[in-house]
Parts: sequence; structure tokens; C-alpha cells
Amino acid sequence: MSAVPATTKSMLQTIRKAAKDAAPDAEEMISYNIPTLKLNGTYLIYFAGYKEHVSLYPIPKGNEAFQKEISPYLAGKGTIKFPVDKPLPLNLITKIVKVSIKENQERAKAKVKVKNK
Repeated sequence: MSAVPATTKSMLQTIRKAAKDAAPDAEEMISYNIPTLKLNGTYLIYFAGYKEHVSLYPIPKGNEAFQKEISPYLAGKGTIKFPVDKPLPLNLITKIVKVSIKENQERAKAKVKVKNK
């Protein structure tokens, strides 16, 4: 993280706090050389900083309203970019983490059902 500008570092620290507040039981780790949160053995969210933006991925599917809310920030399949020259949408970041948690829990339940058949 020392290679990114101070503004980007600050944004990453803010994202980390918001994500941990939304998922307090998540384990922090580095994966693919970037900060990651893992919950119940599943990767929840990755976040990375660059000179002109910070990114979150993978982005959960959510519902139609959620998709509309994240659409201004979409930067490719499964990636959201927040420009460093604008305030972070912390409520949206929290929502992304919570939707990710919900989707991960649903996938885990589906796996258990398949396993028990």
C-alpha cells in the first residue's frame, strides 16, 4: 500500500473500516496482493487503490434497485471504481458488503442442501 498516494491510502482505510463495521466477523487478509475480507471460508470483498480511483470487487448481484444504485460506479464486470477526487459513498459501500454477505450465506445454504441430498 506504500506505492499509492496518501489520498488513496486514506480512502482505502475508510473502505476497510466501513467493510469491517458491516462484517465484523470477517477475517482480514491479503489475497492477490490486495486487502481482502473473508467470511466463513469465502472471500467477501477485495479492495484496491490506484492513483485515480479505488476499486471494490467482486460486486454482488443484488436486486434491480441495488443494480441501479451501483451503476454510476461500474467499471467492468464485477468491479466498482470510486474516483479519488470525490467523496466515498460509505452507505453504498456498506450496502455492497451486506449484500455480499447475504449472497454468500445463500450460496452456503444451497451447497449444504446439495450435499445432504
